[in-house]
Amino acid sequence: MAHPALPIFTPASGEEPPTLYLHIPFCKSRCAYCSFNSHACQSPPAAYLAALASQIRYWSAQEWCRERTFATLFIGGGTPTIYQGHELAGLVRQCLKSFNFREDPEITVEANPNTVTVEALTDLRRAGVNRLSLGVQAFSDRLLAGLGRSHTVAEAGLAIAAARRGGFANLNLDLMYGLPGQSVTDWRESLDQALAFGPEHLACYELTIEEGTPFGRLVEKGALTLPGEEEGLAMADLAHALLAQAGLARYEISNYAASGCQCRHNLNYWRNGSYLGLGAGAVSCLSGFRFSTVAEPGEFAGLVQSGELPLSEGECLPLAARFRESVVMGLRMLEGVSFARLERRFGLTPKGYYGKILDDLEQQGLVAVGKDSLRLTKAGLPVANQVLARLV
Repeated sequence: MAHPALPIFTPASGEEPPTLYLHIPFCKSRCAYCSFNSHACQSPPAAYLAALASQIRYWSAQEWCRERTFATLFIGGGTPTIYQGHELAGLVRQCLKSFNFREDPEITVEANPNTVTVEALTDLRRAGVNRLSLGVQAFSDRLLAGLGRSHTVAEAGLAIAAARRGGFANLNLDLMYGLPGQSVTDWRESLDQALAFGPEHLACYELTIEEGTPFGRLVEKGALTLPGEEEGLAMADLAHALLAQAGLARYEISNYAASGCQCRHNLNYWRNGSYLGLGAGAVSCLSGFRFSTVAEPGEFAGLVQSGELPLSEGECLPLAARFRESVVMGLRMLEGVSFARLERRFGLTPKGYYGKILDDLEQQGLVAVGKDSLRLTKAGLPVANQVLARLV
């Protein structure tokens, strides 16, 4: 069966190069806090990779994609490295061959520490992957066990060493704070150990309790003890101080990087640019047309195999909605949002659109309105969610 034709969408004025995302929805085990589209699996199916390869062929032939040069490729999950290194390397090569990419694309693969080897990482590096993101989360076996993570601190150290031996000079480590049983001292130890490895990038996320997860159910029963609000703020402040001392500048609410090592793929999300997402549950936004694929991996692969587009829903976003999203997402970055960029894309600026709402936030000291930019202040960053809720 032939794929049905998709509508053609004209790019907005000032639109920047899009990015490409591939989703691998499999992990060795599912963590107690995880609400992502991931499934515990010891032997990931080859049919899923075949379906992804088919989607790469289909989308790279579409006019919207043919007319654009992509800036980045990101393979996330789940745990992409649950597949063999040569299998992922094949996907990377197919993407680079099928889509138009800029001369120096950022190509990232996510990994869990106990799913990588020097050989596998060398395969990925040779295929063009130049950025590795390791989900370490904590340098404490006690805290890792409490999260339901399948790796140990020792395995995290081995994975970091393997990444360096495999040729990766741009390494991100994911860390989490606000964990059950975690003290400020525990958090300092994790930060110290992470910094000792000299990563070029650190993502420091506060634990969020999501409905439907094991942690969510424990919270509903009153059976999970989490650090208090003051402890959480102290952990955040400690991260800002220690990482600044180490030369990792904060450029987004939760992300820190050495000079030139900001995640370009995520910057495109925060700037509300266009992106194509392939794989089960992946979301795309092409010039304001947003759509998602079916989330269940088997159903996704089956639809692709039968020649159908595995789409679940889609919508064309009105210009004002896209403008608001761009403001809200952009304020996650410390540089804030550019009035010139917003006016070029949408013909709107925050001052003209929000009026009194913006004036009130400025008077409260939560946002700073400059000549050509809007950003959160030091007082606004810790309460970013409340500020952004007023601008949605």
